[in-house]
Amino acid sequence: MSQQQPVVVLVHGAFAESASWAEVAETLHDRGVETVAVANPLRSVASDAAYLADVVRGLVAGSARPVVLVGHSYGGMVVTEAAAALRDVVVGLVYVAAFVPARGEDALELSGRFPGSTLGDTLLSYPLTGGGQEFRIDPARFAAQFAADVPAETARTMAVTQRPVTEAALAQDLSVDPAWADVPSWSVYGDADLNIPAAAQAFMAERAGVRGVTVVAGASHAVAVSHPDAVASAVLEAVGEHVAFEPSL
Repeated sequence: MSQQQPVVVLVHGAFAESASWAEVAETLHDRGVETVAVANPLRSVASDAAYLADVVRGLVAGSARPVVLVGHSYGGMVVTEAAAALRDVVVGLVYVAAFVPARGEDALELSGRFPGSTLGDTLLSYPLTGGGQEFRIDPARFAAQFAADVPAETARTMAVTQRPVTEAALAQDLSVDPAWADVPSWSVYGDADLNIPAAAQAFMAERAGVRGVTVVAGASHAVAVSHPDAVASAVLEAVGEHVAFEPSL
């Protein structure tokens, strides 16, 4: 067990942005846990993971500081890939309504493996000058699709500040052996998630052999916004696995 408390790095997914972690980060801060919410570029799994790895190396440069990576949604793809390049510092992974991929799997395939996702019907797309296309959720349908249990005013703000994702990112598979095979991991998700069906998340969590699973009744895909305490609890458990730290809320 390390005597250094891990720094927590929060990675948002598609159609979200760093501020979606605000209340989770505040709770962690109140518990004395250093926390950084990274702006995920949402361009491709490989480039997003490389960027995340650069950020993490900058945070721990010159120290042996351990890191807990927390990924939401597509961010689960990114933290899984990045952790492979950061095996010397990553001591925990927390998946929040997130993909927990195996090598060769991509977000599009995983989201459709089980019935229940209605995301595709709500997407707007447009071509990119450099090639390919980008997706965002129709703002008029964002609340019902992504954040059904979030206060209406907050959901409206989330809809207009959402960060689009490229089709290439969603279709790119995990190119490494997943770090969750030997790094302690946790999973938190809602049973009313319309982006990644709860059945898919249960399957992925069981396959990964996560240390703990929290299923939040009635929670949407935006579980970190609607139920920040449940998410923070899982992160504190991951932090507490490595230091003399009592994770309680």
